[in-house]
Amino acid sequence: MQAMKVAVIGGGLGGLTAAALLARGGCEVTLFERSKHLGGRAQTSQVEGFRFNLGPHALYRAGAGLRVLGRLGVKPQGGVPGQTGRYALHAGRLHTLPQGPVTLMTTDVLSLAAKLEVAKLLAGLARIDTDALGHLSTREWLDTRLAREDSRALVAALVRVATYCADHSALSAQAAVAQVQCATAANVLYVDGGWSTLVDAVELQAREAGARVELSTRVEAVVLKGEGAGARVEGVRLADSTVHSADAVVVAGGPAEVAALVPGDALLARDAQDAMPVKAATLELGLSGLPRPGALFALGVDGPWYASVHSASARLAPEGGAMVHVAKYLGGSDTAPSEAELESVMDALQPGWRARVVARRFRPSLTVSEGLPRAANGGLSGRPSVAVPHVGGLFRVGDWVGAEGMLADASLASAEAVEHALLKGSAVPRRRAVGA
Repeated sequence: MQAMKVAVIGGGLGGLTAAALLARGGCEVTLFERSKHLGGRAQTSQVEGFRFNLGPHALYRAGAGLRVLGRLGVKPQGGVPGQTGRYALHAGRLHTLPQGPVTLMTTDVLSLAAKLEVAKLLAGLARIDTDALGHLSTREWLDTRLAREDSRALVAALVRVATYCADHSALSAQAAVAQVQCATAANVLYVDGGWSTLVDAVELQAREAGARVELSTRVEAVVLKGEGAGARVEGVRLADSTVHSADAVVVAGGPAEVAALVPGDALLARDAQDAMPVKAATLELGLSGLPRPGALFALGVDGPWYASVHSASARLAPEGGAMVHVAKYLGGSDTAPSEAELESVMDALQPGWRARVVARRFRPSLTVSEGLPRAANGGLSGRPSVAVPHVGGLFRVGDWVGAEGMLADASLASAEAVEHALLKGSAVPRRRAVGA
């Protein structure tokens, strides 16, 4: 029996994972990447010995990402952030960040009444049924579960750092609570050497399974046979007008990229128009050392800020150096902040840092995710499916499709869902967060 021919468009981590899984399953896979490098938003660059990711990256240890990578035999090396040196940033001052019963009771960032309220919520967090929260916004959920303003501010900050999203009026509470459950169940992993190590490892698995990888090759369109609901994939047309035949096409990219490959498709164009990308401003700093060694993490309570010394847990800096990420989560109509705004967060966390800068990079508006799981659409279960329903053989992979996870977890889970749909004829059942 002839092997199924599959064209994968896009060499980010999700596309590579789909290629590796399908090639392992016996498909004849060709991956097309328009740039000279694989990785997409998982690329890492080296400057003066420092490893720069595209903004702060973390793998959720209880999430789908590690599960899928594990199936490929990829075991990321890195470290779990420690529980010391962690602060809540409020009104320009650092306060102890509540992380357990003792720190919750001793911190001065909350009133006594708020401490009791937050303690009750966190104690029952793992038992919350997130499926019932799909059409409820995170803002509505916070307002109904917490009576005090300072309680809501702290929990909202925990949601922001877990989801990278500040638009809590749009974000589904289902996605938000599930993500916090995932974070609190097993923490996160900062990857040694940056996320390009994951890209390299998955690429190796894909190639060893027989997948072909074509770099600097732009796909111009998906070639279809038939029209309307009866349309089916025949292959892909490259920029040089050659056609590569395929039984199935997997597009690893955002909704606008999918729509552009099938010109004139009104439903895909609507998906692209309706998508709500998640963005953040980031300041990445390679320092010769830390002026204040004990301060490793700061979470904004009265603003969507975050700062972390990633090299305290992962190998991202040369000996004696420190790799620091500062981010402001953007939501709704927020405009990109100035670099000085992010520097002010560093002033609170690491006074004197400017004298130690070796390398730096500021990105005022970095895309974190291609699509927000919105309450208006039903949350995670309301996201587009991996299979394009009205075009036979067309699939999509990314952090905006499928019913499982957010960020990289969603991207890798959607790659696994494509594998099941093509090789096993069924979707992957959605996993609940560990402890949920």
